[in-house]
Amino acid sequence: MRCFDLILAFLGLVLLAPLFIGVVLVSLIFQPGSPLYLQQRVGREKKPFTLFKFRTMKPETRSVGTHEVHPAQVTAWGRFLRKLKIDELPQLWNVLKGEMSLVGPRPCLPNQIELIEARRKLAVLTILPGITGLAQIRGIDMSTPDLLAKTDAEMIRTLNLGNYFKYILLTVCGWGRGDRVIEKSSK
Repeated sequence: MRCFDLILAFLGLVLLAPLFIGVVLVSLIFQPGSPLYLQQRVGREKKPFTLFKFRTMKPETRSVGTHEVHPAQVTAWGRFLRKLKIDELPQLWNVLKGEMSLVGPRPCLPNQIELIEARRKLAVLTILPGITGLAQIRGIDMSTPDLLAKTDAEMIRTLNLGNYFKYILLTVCGWGRGDRVIEKSSK
C-alpha cells in the first residue's frame, strides 16, 4: 500500500496546492502565529517525528490531545478548517516522507502514555501511523485509549486494499467527524 500512499499523497499535494496557498494566506490575515503547526508525534516503533498541520488553535495552547483542549483555544478559522478536515492535509507531506501512511492509527503525542502502552500491548505501534483509519470513521478519539488501541488493532488485522480505499473514501466524504458513525464497535 506504500505505492498508493506515495501516488495519492503526491497527487494530493499537487492538486491541492491552490487550496494550501489560500489557507496560508487567510491564516496569515485572520489568525495569530504561523499558519503551519509542527508537533512531535509518536510514529512506527515509537520513533518520534514532526507532524505537519494547519494551525487551528491559539499559539499559546499547550501541546495535549484535542479532547483535552478547551474549545475557546480553537480559533474561528480553526473550527472551519477542522470541520472540513483541511487542517490535516499538510500531513500528506509526512506520508511522502515515509513517516505516515494515508491509512493507519492516528499518531499520538509523546505525553499520551496510557495510549502508547495500550497500543504497544496490541502491536499497533508496528505500523506507520495514518491520516485516517477505522477509529476516525467510527468517531473514536484519543480520550478512550483502550478502545482506541483495540479499534486500531482491529483495523490492522482487517486492513486490505479494499478497506484502505474505503477508509480514504469515507473520510473524504465526511465520515469520522463525530457526527457520523458507520459501524459501532463490537467490543
